[in-house]
Amino acid sequence: MVDTPNVLLVLTDQERYDCSAPDGPPVETPTMDRLASEGMRFERACTPISICTSARASLLTGQFPHGHGMLNNSHEADAIRANLPSVIPTFSEALATSDSGYELTYTGKWHVGNDQTPEDFGFSYLGGSDVHHDDIDDAFREYREERGTPIDEVEFEEAVYTGGGEGTFVAAKAPIDVEDTRAYFLAERTIDAIEAHATDGRDGHFFHRADFYGPHHPYVIPEPYASMYDPDAIEPPESYAETFDGKPQVHENFVDYRGVRGFDWDIWAEVIAKYWGFVTLIDDQLERILDALEEHGLTDDTAVIHTSDHGDFVGGHRQFNKGPLMYDDTYRIPLQVRWPGATEPGSVCEYPVHLHDLAPTILEMADVSIPESFHSRSLVPLLRGDDPDGRPDSTFAQYHGEEFGLYTQRMVRTDRYKYVYNGPDIDELYDLERDPAELQNLIDHPEYADARSAMRKRLIEWMHETDDPNRGWVPDALQEPS
Repeated sequence: MVDTPNVLLVLTDQERYDCSAPDGPPVETPTMDRLASEGMRFERACTPISICTSARASLLTGQFPHGHGMLNNSHEADAIRANLPSVIPTFSEALATSDSGYELTYTGKWHVGNDQTPEDFGFSYLGGSDVHHDDIDDAFREYREERGTPIDEVEFEEAVYTGGGEGTFVAAKAPIDVEDTRAYFLAERTIDAIEAHATDGRDGHFFHRADFYGPHHPYVIPEPYASMYDPDAIEPPESYAETFDGKPQVHENFVDYRGVRGFDWDIWAEVIAKYWGFVTLIDDQLERILDALEEHGLTDDTAVIHTSDHGDFVGGHRQFNKGPLMYDDTYRIPLQVRWPGATEPGSVCEYPVHLHDLAPTILEMADVSIPESFHSRSLVPLLRGDDPDGRPDSTFAQYHGEEFGLYTQRMVRTDRYKYVYNGPDIDELYDLERDPAELQNLIDHPEYADARSAMRKRLIEWMHETDDPNRGWVPDALQEPS
């Protein structure tokens, strides 16, 4: 068994948990399935917040967003913080400054701070995508020009826009080769890092993080992925029956805010088909990366982690992108970990876990001390097959708003129930056993009074344990006695 493995972290952007779930839609993800069959699949993984900057800062710091303060996207004009404070400990800096001998490399999306790069947090940045938000870096631009397909000269086909064609760019087919995609290029950068470690005679271990800029919209993909899934064969998800009755008003408002009021099912099916194709494109790039590990004899010495910062509605609840809606579509995330010699192949973890639990997990894998500031628990005991006492049976999450303005939410989820505290509107309670699509808000249902009280108690206790500043704003009426 490898006690201190190399670590390869593959983070996608806005990937739905169900795309690689055994009971999910018919999306081809053989490589993600392979990681699960050769390692562990986490059934109940949750992001602490469904916003890119905030979730990525949580992954770095091991804290919930109210701890690190990156409450909304750093590139927005109304960003609460444009950069992550340097005084907050991160797992990468702890790893880079330890005596563990790990070399840290990074390629792909960053989006944690406007004036910071991965190099400010202990990584060697290999380029390959945007450092801030949606900019294309020079390395990828030069790569495309060398291949004879300059980025600015490609005209997309089958384009879908919100707002009747004049709004947000949603999806399209790109008349380019797969090798011209940013996903392929990021995989190339990662393969380069693997080859460098294997062939340069370097001592110690490597930690490499590959951040794919997808399947975030716009879902722009080439053939064969653009026509891989037939829109006519795609069935509406159960949550597409959303009526918004009994829900916070912002839920229906967001249909208009995102410009998808005019989307009928035929349009959504076209969008979903492109999204699924994007997921499969990334899965194929992950296969190339795993093949590189095998080719260089590093498979048995490397723990591979695949997850996402958060999910995407893609038509679920008739919504696009993400927002002040704490449904599983955007808060539940995929998580597969292959750790040869430590994790039983084909195992499934039913414990609820958070994205930022990976911060202490990586440090424990490397035998590096975990900062006391972390709001998270290492997954190493679970990966080793232990059944630890006292592990929480809830996940928690929060939301503070994004480009549309501030909006306070907190959420607690157990196996059976989900409770959402909405500062500006009515709260939400869902019985996930009877209503997995989260269509019926039971917050005022008399038969669920005990469940509502118990879930509120859980949430308030967590807010106090983690010094959530919002704990003082919760109305006394919600702080029901146990």
